[in-house]
Amino acid sequence: MSLIRATYYVTSLEKVSIVQLKERGIKLVLLDRDNTCIPRDLKVAPPHVVEWFKAAQEAGLTLCFISNNIHLSEVRRSAQELGIEGEGFAMKPLPRALNFAMKRFDVTPEQTVMIGDQIFTDIIAGNLAKVSTILVLPQSDEDLWYTNIIRHVEHRILKNVTFTS
Repeated sequence: MSLIRATYYVTSLEKVSIVQLKERGIKLVLLDRDNTCIPRDLKVAPPHVVEWFKAAQEAGLTLCFISNNIHLSEVRRSAQELGIEGEGFAMKPLPRALNFAMKRFDVTPEQTVMIGDQIFTDIIAGNLAKVSTILVLPQSDEDLWYTNIIRHVEHRILKNVTFTS
């Protein structure tokens, strides 16, 4: 297993099949917040993300933000607005926050998936925690300056990858 390889590549969160997650035995969906669920240039989740969250929760999935965002109040506010739990300052790619969430929700790695928009944080953290991973494309072109640098490396890694929609 390569630490930088996702299990699945999907264009956006709303294209992730809730039915397929359930069929694979997934119970816990760990989600990156910034540019996976909430575009960097917005402070709230767009309607299509809100709809996906509602559908996932109605299907019986537990959702939880695992965010590196150091502004804990923003992470908590977003989580509360979406009716989920949220962990900020997660320090991904370290798997600590993912392991903590699995223990908290009493699930195994086989019952967990990590969804995010960055290889070097979300996907590596998921792989280190031994959970399935889904890489989605960023919701916005706006990013932190250091993330923009990392994105150049990611583009090289992903040049032959096809994202399903």
